[in-house]
Amino acid sequence: MVWTRRHILSLSDFSFVEYALVLQTAGSFQQVLARPNRKVPTLQGRIIVNLFFEPSTRTRSSFELAAKALSADVVNFSPSTSSLTKGETIFDTTRTYLAMGMDIVVVRHSLSGVPQSIAQDLEQLGSPVSVINAGDGQHEHPTQGLLDLFTLCALLDPHDPRPELLAGKKIAIVGDILHSRVARSNLWSLVTCGADVHLAGPPTLLPAEFAQFGVTLHHRLEPALAGADFVMTLRLQKERMGDYLLPSLREYHRLYGITREKLAHCRPEVRVLHPGPVNRGVELSSDLLDDPRLSLVSQQVASGVAVRMALLYLLGGGR
Repeated sequence: MVWTRRHILSLSDFSFVEYALVLQTAGSFQQVLARPNRKVPTLQGRIIVNLFFEPSTRTRSSFELAAKALSADVVNFSPSTSSLTKGETIFDTTRTYLAMGMDIVVVRHSLSGVPQSIAQDLEQLGSPVSVINAGDGQHEHPTQGLLDLFTLCALLDPHDPRPELLAGKKIAIVGDILHSRVARSNLWSLVTCGADVHLAGPPTLLPAEFAQFGVTLHHRLEPALAGADFVMTLRLQKERMGDYLLPSLREYHRLYGITREKLAHCRPEVRVLHPGPVNRGVELSSDLLDDPRLSLVSQQVASGVAVRMALLYLLGGGR
């Protein structure tokens, strides 16, 4: 398998072979991270810029740790202390880092399409710099989708995580589907890998058009959970919601919040995921979130570093 992709902007056009290569490479770096010395000289001398225009804890820190583990130099951009406050455009900011010699830029923005626009601008300049979408508006969050995929496959076979392991597995995704870029990336990856995906949420947060992904929609929770192998809950993105989408958080938790009692509808070995940050007691009960026998949330965070190392390695042409 040969990697030919220059940017990672969306999972909508990822092939099964590309998923397999990412998982295989991430598995190798997971072994590196388990060693006392977690660094390899793979991208020594390369410059990675984290261009985050939106707050982030997990994604930004994960990319920084991944780049440093590959021995790359890392620059973290902060919009509040940058020349954006003086009127500089996003493109001028990116071109400034380009002039400084960056090799890969990781972009997160509250508006959909910004990473794609930056990639187009760099290509028009004839620059070989790669762009990674670290989350843009309500569009996608491809690296989260890939780390979720790796988390699931590594659980099913720790020695050889591969996409075909998900064939026929029932995966329920519950919550604010409408505003979730994570959901969109996961839909592309899970369906391509053969999973049986079911979406559940109130009608205001789960529009009918999501059926075009080739998944099953439910406005009641129980049918989505029935016989599920995995349950992924999504954060209620209150900052993107208008009024009247939900009657109350208490009512939402009663109908769609995941608890031990509701997991009784699933397979006995069911495991629960959440991309974070979690609204405890809303999307997921605290006792369930903190139970390592059921929750994969910590594994998701750990997987993020290995997967992002793999992506930086593949885009950076590391050896």
